[in-house]
Amino acid sequence: MSHNGMSREEYEEYQKQMVEEKMERDADFATRKAERACLRTCLREKYRIPKSEQDEIMLQQAGDDIDVPEELVKMLDGEPAQDEQNPSITNFQNMDMEQLKEKAQATFVEIKTKAEEKCIVM
Repeated sequence: MSHNGMSREEYEEYQKQMVEEKMERDADFATRKAERACLRTCLREKYRIPKSEQDEIMLQQAGDDIDVPEELVKMLDGEPAQDEQNPSITNFQNMDMEQLKEKAQATFVEIKTKAEEKCIVM
């Protein structure tokens, strides 16, 4: 009996080859998923984001064999933390909102007064 012009032995060999290729693809896919989970874990640690249970499970399943690819590690290490990038953001977050509001109003009044002095229409 032939299947698509193949003998039984050829067909069985073809099926066997297909199963092996699928197993290889599945293993590669699992490795890539674990690498991404590892990268997300590193990013969570760096930016102090809560851990993901799903990523933890993925890493446990992968074991100790998984490392983040070198290119991604360079990107991760090379990028300064958000607080380090712009310290004024942290200063803004710590600023008293009432003080900020008063300062903005005072600046507005000052600009308006100067504009009225220069412009007759106002």
